[in-house]
Amino acid sequence: MSAPDSDSVRWGVLGTAKIALKKVIPAMQRSRLSQVVAIASRDIEKARAAADALGIPRAYGSYAELLADPDVEAVYNPLPNHLHVPWSTRAAEAGKHVLCEKPIALSAAEARELLAVRDRTGVQIGEAFMVRAHPRWQAVREIAASGRIGMLRLITAHFSYFLRDPTDIRSRVEWGGGALLDIGCYPTTLSRWIFGAEPVEVIAVVERDPDMRIDRLVSALLRFPEGQATFTCAGQLVPYQKIQLFGTTGRIEVEIPFNTSPDYRARIFIDDGGDLAGRSVEMIEFPAADQYALQCDQFSEAVRGTGKVTVTLEDAIANMSVLDALFRSAETGKWESPAAC
Repeated sequence: MSAPDSDSVRWGVLGTAKIALKKVIPAMQRSRLSQVVAIASRDIEKARAAADALGIPRAYGSYAELLADPDVEAVYNPLPNHLHVPWSTRAAEAGKHVLCEKPIALSAAEARELLAVRDRTGVQIGEAFMVRAHPRWQAVREIAASGRIGMLRLITAHFSYFLRDPTDIRSRVEWGGGALLDIGCYPTTLSRWIFGAEPVEVIAVVERDPDMRIDRLVSALLRFPEGQATFTCAGQLVPYQKIQLFGTTGRIEVEIPFNTSPDYRARIFIDDGGDLAGRSVEMIEFPAADQYALQCDQFSEAVRGTGKVTVTLEDAIANMSVLDALFRSAETGKWESPAAC
């Protein structure tokens, strides 16, 4: 655990979600500008156990108690999806800056509610897409924009894991469960970010679990002004993930694009298409980086006024609009416009 700077931001964490305990809190504790000073759970014993295990000074038996702590400057919200907007709102109204897990809401309309909250309270609010903080993805975006692979015309992605557990929060439709909101949001945000534009229209096919009714397999096509993005996401398939960017003269493949380990030297592969056997592929390796620590430090910089929120509410709302349109397309069987959401 590294010693934070004297100007580090003091964070509180709402809930004891696995991603918080296993990924984000340890990353904050290794980061330069973030320190975790409090954690809350509706079960005080869970909060105390997490605090003891992770060396967090204070544990609270309710989220409201944490929000009342004057020492907490910023809040990380990894609660179930349906609680993102309500508790992010309460945190902002308590004067806390908020980094909220993806997806920031259950719909674009719900996400827009946070805009008024942010503007009224003056706090920073951002969506936690850690991939956007990784240097590897910054490089991919720059290479694509440089013209090295010609004109970018297509992004293809796949993201899947297997989970069929009715007790898991990702299995509850009413809580925002299902593959599209859980992991389909990643290729959606990355394709919008890399193209630097919003899709004009989208279409999707969704297969739902016959018992739980969550979307378990989604195939999506996003039509951008200058190209297309396609992806599949699934919650009941073999674990796998990959993204490729295709230009008119080259291709970029991103290895383990979403869940790369903080001690892993991330790699990308650039191919000019000169040899289908792959002998023309160039590999670029990046130093190991903790994308969760970088995400938190970037948000802390925004809190301190030395940086900007990486994924703004405006960006989050646009992403939710695409996800809304994909769900709508699955029902209508037609192309749908995100602008209509």
